[in-house]
Amino acid sequence: MDDFSTIKRTAKQVLKSRFQPHDDLGDKIVLRSLSSTSRKPDSGFVSLVGAGPSDPDLLTIKALRALEQAEVVVYDRLVSQDIIALANPDAIHIYVGKRCGKPSLSQEEINQILISEALKGQYVVRIKGGDPLIFGRGGEEALALVDANVNYEFIPGITAAIGCAASAGIPLTHREVSRSVTLVTGHVATGAFNAWSQLVVNGQTLVFYMGLEKAQQIQNQLIEAKLSEETPVAVICHGCSVNQAVYIEQLKGLAALAKDLKGESPALIIIGDVVALREQLQCTARQLTEQMCLL
Repeated sequence: MDDFSTIKRTAKQVLKSRFQPHDDLGDKIVLRSLSSTSRKPDSGFVSLVGAGPSDPDLLTIKALRALEQAEVVVYDRLVSQDIIALANPDAIHIYVGKRCGKPSLSQEEINQILISEALKGQYVVRIKGGDPLIFGRGGEEALALVDANVNYEFIPGITAAIGCAASAGIPLTHREVSRSVTLVTGHVATGAFNAWSQLVVNGQTLVFYMGLEKAQQIQNQLIEAKLSEETPVAVICHGCSVNQAVYIEQLKGLAALAKDLKGESPALIIIGDVVALREQLQCTARQLTEQMCLL
């Protein structure tokens, strides 16, 4: 992490921040951070922060500044310990992670933690994997804060679809191959979702979050909606980490692959012709590396 330590030192020296009122929205004030001497607001405040896909090198400088100023850090299971270690060492840490089938706090309980800590006058950093507004319930938490008259801000992060696809060498869009990307939660496989046919569009890439446990339903519904069962599929486990693993299959084999990977989390599913570009890109990269070694 030597390179990241250098970035952190530079950020601490150059990019200090303070909070200042920006836009008056009725009786709520949205705050923004500006370069200046670091200080927290006089009253409680919550930053809803995206940590990106676990790699601390992909954390934004704004997120880093928030962590360094935090008095309370409320964090999820998918936020790596390397990122949590960057927080103010005097901050209180509150773990609120969720895992399917395991006991965990409800969303309402998490909301109440954010509210109660902010109402104590604390600067609270609510940090979660990826981006807080992409299947991260950031909107729900923000609405709860608004109802409690607590000031807040969103600090975006690199969402898993973008981070993991790039790390695996899969372009989510590519001219003449994919013109659009649709992000879908795997929970649609068990909910009242009647638009599978709308997902099956030529030149589209599908990315399923939290979809491994519903792989059989996803496979069946997409094939029933006339997506070719030979469509390339990638399953990326532990994306953007040293434990990243990428598995390539066809749609007709997705359920069997998911069964072999049972228990792996986090996992992301990418479905579309762009997946086939990965092999070509890797082959080209290997050839370039070999040529460089011969020089």
